[in-house]
Amino acid sequence: MIKRYFPFFLILQILILTFFFPSVDIPKTPNPNFNSGDIAWMLTSTALVLIMTPGLAFFYGGMVNKKNVISTMLQSIVCMVIITVMWGIFGFSLAFGDSFHGIIGNPSTYFMMKGMLGNATWKLAPTIPILLFAMYQLKFAIITPALITGAFAERIRFNSYIIFLVLFSIFIFSPLAHCTWHPDGILNKLGVLDFAGGTVVHMSAGWAALASALYLKRRNEPNHAPARITYVMIGTGLLWFGWFGFNAGSAFGANHLAVNALATSTTASAAAGLTWIFFDMLLGKKPSAMGTCIGAVVGLVAITPAAGYVSVPHSLAIGIISAVVSNLVVEWRTRTSIDDTLDVFPCHGVGGMVGMLLTGVFANQAVNAGNTTGNGLFFGQTHLFFVQCIALVAVSIFSFFGSLLLLKITDMISPLRVSPEEELIGLDISQHGEKL
Repeated sequence: MIKRYFPFFLILQILILTFFFPSVDIPKTPNPNFNSGDIAWMLTSTALVLIMTPGLAFFYGGMVNKKNVISTMLQSIVCMVIITVMWGIFGFSLAFGDSFHGIIGNPSTYFMMKGMLGNATWKLAPTIPILLFAMYQLKFAIITPALITGAFAERIRFNSYIIFLVLFSIFIFSPLAHCTWHPDGILNKLGVLDFAGGTVVHMSAGWAALASALYLKRRNEPNHAPARITYVMIGTGLLWFGWFGFNAGSAFGANHLAVNALATSTTASAAAGLTWIFFDMLLGKKPSAMGTCIGAVVGLVAITPAAGYVSVPHSLAIGIISAVVSNLVVEWRTRTSIDDTLDVFPCHGVGGMVGMLLTGVFANQAVNAGNTTGNGLFFGQTHLFFVQCIALVAVSIFSFFGSLLLLKITDMISPLRVSPEEELIGLDISQHGEKL
């Protein structure tokens, strides 16, 4: 009875909050410098990043068994509604509010989106309204837990998944976003370079995916044929299209840096997709649509932390290297007992780590003067590379063990695994009463 009434009770509490916190105060920022071109580009980028989540739904949905397509796609789509509500209440504050020892933001700073009207700005994006900055960053918060779902596809209870994604957003994503992207964050102060989410998005999701696969153990029928490879191809197109907002939008303006990020993103993706095909052929496999799509996405993942710090030639190198490494890790994973259903860790986790390390190899201050840490290893400097290595180790430990703890807590509140009978008939029917 409690489980039945509690979710709607939470919605009623949110309704009550809207009456007590209307957030119509108008703060005054001295000498605002809004730029209409920057605002237009960031509005566009915000929409582009949002479409990545439906793209991910198609990408994952096409890979699973036909009886689990709807449930898998819904696990991505539901992030759009749950995380958005959380973000508007306290999530943005946790990530970008006044810093608490460089680890997490003060949840009261922007509680219920207060202080978002008028000419208020975010200190690192002074040419756009802070509300636009908040809505742009929201889309990153949405897609990060959605990425994890590919690891436990076909065997997780929907209600338990909702609890986990809420906990992950609060205790993993928000601290990492604050540490990395807030001016007072500990990783930011250390000099870590993460242009658009190598640590915050892909490494955190990748390590959480590995933790999930280990915790939930293997499916009862791990071998299956993808339901719709055409869905995977549509999803890849939407992801690639939206990624221009993901990476180029992280310049926070319509400027040369956005252009460079757009160029490096598309070239890295193309190089990785092509490399994946050719590497498969080298291993004696046929060039496949699935492999091409996975390779292209791996390239996008790997270039994400580096997009605004490296040149186009080095983006090609990042795409090629990341495709080979992820392909090898996928092959290794298939020979283990780890049931990462859609290879989230080999593609997003490993791809993000490769991208972080290669940012420390190829970054150059001639590309981005905002890089005050130094040039990469390729240019004879070592400091940036060691900083990136420290961040990689720290984020990996935090994301993996933190996610394991959250999975255990979730399991204590509500069992994570569906029953063998529910898994057999498929999650579409057992969890949602729907089917293709």
